Amino acid sequence: MAENKAAENKYGGVTYTKAAAGYFEKRSLKRSAGFWGIWGLGIAAVISGDFSGWNFGLATAGFGGMSIAVVLVIIMYFGMLFSIGEMSAAMPHTGGAYSFSRAAMGPWGGFVNGLAESIEYVATTAVVVYFSASYADNITSDLLGWHLPGWVWWIVLYAIFILLNSAGANVSFKFAIIVSIISIAILAVFVILAFANGAVHFGSLFDTKVQPGGSTFLPGGIVPIIAALPFAMWFFLGIEELPLAAEEAHDPAKDIPRAGIWAYVTLIVCGVVIFVVNTAVTGSTKMGTSAEPLLDGFRAFLPKSAAAVLALFALIGLLASLQGIMFAYGRNMYSLSRAGYYPKFLSLTGKRQTPWVALLVGAVIGFVALAVVDATGGAGSAAGAIVLNIAVWGAVVSYILQMVAFVILRKKFPNAKRPYLSPVGIPGAVVAGVISLLIFIGFLFFNPAFLPAIVAIIIVYVIGLALFALFGRKGLVLSPEEEYALSGGLHGDPQTEGYEAMEKEVFDAKP
Repeated sequence: MAENKAAENKYGGVTYTKAAAGYFEKRSLKRSAGFWGIWGLGIAAVISGDFSGWNFGLATAGFGGMSIAVVLVIIMYFGMLFSIGEMSAAMPHTGGAYSFSRAAMGPWGGFVNGLAESIEYVATTAVVVYFSASYADNITSDLLGWHLPGWVWWIVLYAIFILLNSAGANVSFKFAIIVSIISIAILAVFVILAFANGAVHFGSLFDTKVQPGGSTFLPGGIVPIIAALPFAMWFFLGIEELPLAAEEAHDPAKDIPRAGIWAYVTLIVCGVVIFVVNTAVTGSTKMGTSAEPLLDGFRAFLPKSAAAVLALFALIGLLASLQGIMFAYGRNMYSLSRAGYYPKFLSLTGKRQTPWVALLVGAVIGFVALAVVDATGGAGSAAGAIVLNIAVWGAVVSYILQMVAFVILRKKFPNAKRPYLSPVGIPGAVVAGVISLLIFIGFLFFNPAFLPAIVAIIIVYVIGLALFALFGRKGLVLSPEEEYALSGGLHGDPQTEGYEAMEKEVFDAKP
C-alpha cells in the first residue's frame, strides 16, 4: 500500500500497479509491416472518403465554399502529419495520440485524447459500415432484385472485417496494400469513363441556389465555409492513425513519417480529382444529398446494370477503409487497455497477436450507435451524416490536443531522441491546431442540424471521465507509453528495452 501511495503522490493522482506475470506476453503484437504496408494502411483507412461522405459539404457551402474548405483542410493535415511524424518516431509504441498527450499533459490529458480517438475511429468505422451497406444493397437491388435491411448488412460487414483484422497483422497489411491499389484504380476508371462519355459538365459545379448575400461561387456567403470544413476532412480523416502501427512496423522511426506523407500526397491527388469530376458529372445540388455519390456518378452516364457492376468495384474502396479504420480502433483501445485506462481484458491478443477483444467490443459499440441514430429519426443520408459528424468531432478534439502536445514536448522533453524532425516545426503545429480549432467552432455554432453528434460525445465524455476518476486511474500499468512519459522521453522502444524498464524507479519510490 505504501508503494502505491508513493506512486500516487509522485505521478499526478494516479496509481500504478505491477503487471502480473505474463501480462505483456498475453498482449503482444508482431512486427509485420514495412514502408508499403504502412502506406497501404494509410490509403485504406482514408480512401472511402472519396466514395461517400464528403459530398454533404456541397449542400452546406456550394462548390466554391467547399473548395476553400478543402484547401484549408489540406494545409491542416500537412502541419499535423509532420508533427505526429516527429512524435511517433520518438515514441515507437502503439499509443499514438494518447501517448503524445500522456507525455505532454499527464494521465488525464492522455485519457482525454485517447478517448477522443476511440470516438473518432469507432464512429468512422460505423460510418463506413453504413455507406458500405447502402452501396451493397443498391448493387444487389440493381443486379439481383433483392435487398436486405440495413441492420443485417451492418452485422454482416462487421463480422467479416472482425475476422479479417483478427487473422494477423501480416494479413491486414497485405490486404490494405491490395485494396488500396484497386480502390485508386476504380477512381481512375470513373474519371476516364466520365470524360470518355462526355458526362463532365463543369458548369454544373455551380448549380447550387444562391442565397441572399451570396454569389455563384459562394452561394451561401463566407460563413458556410466553416460549416463545410468537417465534410472536407472526410477526404483525409484517418490518415493520422499510422502511429498506432508503431509496434507492428519493422522500422517505425523511419517508415511511419515517410509513409504517412506519401500516403497523404496520394490521397490529395485522388480526393481533389474526385471532388471536381464527380460533382461535375452530377451537379452540386444533387451531389450534396447523395448517400452513394460515386454510384450516382456511374449511373449518370452508364446503363443501370453496368453502373451496378462498377459500383461493386467501388464498394472495394469502402471496404478498404472499413479494414483500415477497424485496425485503428482496435490498436487505440488496445493501448489504452494495456495501460489500464480501459478495462484490461480489452488488450488481450491471442495466438495471432491481434487485439481481437477490442475489435469485437468496438464493433458492438458502433453497431449500437448506428441503430440508435437510425431509430431516433436519423433516416436516409442523415443517419450517415450524423455519425460522420460524431467521428469528425472526435477527430478534431484529438487533433487540437496532439498539436498542443507537440509544442509542449518540444519544450518539456528537450533531450528526448527524435529520429525525425518536422520540417515545419512549432509554426506548422500551431497552424494545424488553429484550423482544427476553427472546425471545432464550426461544429458548435454553424452545424445546428448535427447537434445530436455533439450531445452524444458530451455524454460519452461525462461517463468516461467519471469511470476513469472512480476506477481507471487507480490501477494503471507501466506500459511503454507510460514509461516514456515518466522517464522524460528517455525510455523509447519497449521491444528493445523491455516492458519493465521503469518498475524499479516507480515501485521502489519512498512514501
